[in-house]
Amino acid sequence: MKATVCLITPPSVFLLDERVFMTLGVLKVAAALEAAGHRVEMLDFSGVENYETAIADHVRTSPATVFGVTATTPQMPAVSRLCAVLRRERPQARIVLGGPHVTLVATAAKREQRLGTSGRGTTAFRRLSDLADVLVAGDGEDAVFGALAVEAPAFIDADDPASPLFLTPARLTALPLPARHLVDVDSYHYQIDGVPALSMIAQLGCPFACGFCGGRESPSFRRARMRTTESVVAEIAHMHDRYGVRGIMLYDDELNVNPRMVELMRAIEALGRERNVELRLRGFIKAQLFTDAQADAMYRAGFRWILTGFESGSPRILKNINKKSTREENTRCVEIAHRHGLKVKALMSIGHPGESEQTVMETRGWLLEVRPDDFDVTIITTYPGTPYYDHATPHPTDREVWVYEFNGDRLFSYEVDYTEVADYYKGDPDGGYRSFVYTDHLGADDLVKLRDFTERDVRRRLDIPFPRGAAALRYEHSMGQGGALPATILRASPGRPG
Repeated sequence: MKATVCLITPPSVFLLDERVFMTLGVLKVAAALEAAGHRVEMLDFSGVENYETAIADHVRTSPATVFGVTATTPQMPAVSRLCAVLRRERPQARIVLGGPHVTLVATAAKREQRLGTSGRGTTAFRRLSDLADVLVAGDGEDAVFGALAVEAPAFIDADDPASPLFLTPARLTALPLPARHLVDVDSYHYQIDGVPALSMIAQLGCPFACGFCGGRESPSFRRARMRTTESVVAEIAHMHDRYGVRGIMLYDDELNVNPRMVELMRAIEALGRERNVELRLRGFIKAQLFTDAQADAMYRAGFRWILTGFESGSPRILKNINKKSTREENTRCVEIAHRHGLKVKALMSIGHPGESEQTVMETRGWLLEVRPDDFDVTIITTYPGTPYYDHATPHPTDREVWVYEFNGDRLFSYEVDYTEVADYYKGDPDGGYRSFVYTDHLGADDLVKLRDFTERDVRRRLDIPFPRGAAALRYEHSMGQGGALPATILRASPGRPG
């Protein structure tokens, strides 16, 4: 029996502009459902200010019996409110919750279970279980069908390589393209050097073990899984043909982890020649793996920007975060990029074990030395699924603080209920950050002050403007009887594609 499933992208109120990158994971799930003949409603609340009112108006008349919500960790406060509205307005409907946050929390809880303990990972998992009827960890494209079953389990673990639900490279390649037709593509306004662009995912996973990074013990985050060159090029061609864009943001971890990256770049270059179109691309690379051959191939394919998580200009911090790269290798990466005409956005972070005023100033000095074309500086957060979270131990005297230690340096983090709090995440780069961590040398307020000084000073010296935000959209209604939601928020498929 075919179902009507309502999938929901929650707002990301912590971002300066929410209509930049559409959420592709949930659109891949939507495409899998459509391919199986199910009708899909897609509610996209990106940038919608009064999303609780909008969902309440919709669910009263929606034929959907299953509501699927995706969530990153910073989206969880909004997700909690959305689930509360669903419970109130449609108490018999099934709520399915998946996405990165569920996967990371499940990883932390499973680790505690293996160790025979019950800590904050277990507590966080229970909070999620209270929100939804079914939790899905890992890849959702095939797991979603288990969530539709009459007797669906409370937890579906697709983050297990032994499970048939865990996507292999072959299965990843065979899946239908994300159902972008279920969102208002024209309302997204990302550009690469002035060229309208859309984002795509060519590969999954990063094999490295940085201490601050989520999913280091999650197979779906940690195992690199590549689509074929042919399938990636076919998606780029599809986006150009259907949506008229020639700008592509490859939103993957570390493109040059792919051993066939140069082959992929040459195939993209060939596509541009075939279509007689000058493509513009942007993506992430791993600094110490970057080579002149890669940079040359990327530029020829249409790349003009690369982004790299250099994180720090301090050798001590680079060692403490297990980055496996040196300050010199990071400098070499910028030099290679600039030599081949590629602009560099340097992604930096502070608040790691051992962070001090000196190490922050080393980061500032490195930025001024290598002169990236853009950068940001964030204060790290100990997300579930990161070593900083999973391997932390309770503070000996303060019950609200956890301690992570590496190389004799400690990071202290305040306990956070991620279903209620999100202001630890990126704030306005011109001020507005809040720190939930501190170190042996710097308090939480000190980290905020040093972050703000570094951002402002480097931007001033390198003449790099602050990014601009965009006003939130507002769903207009009258006494809760606004009728159908606008196409900016709601789109639906008719059923089995023709």
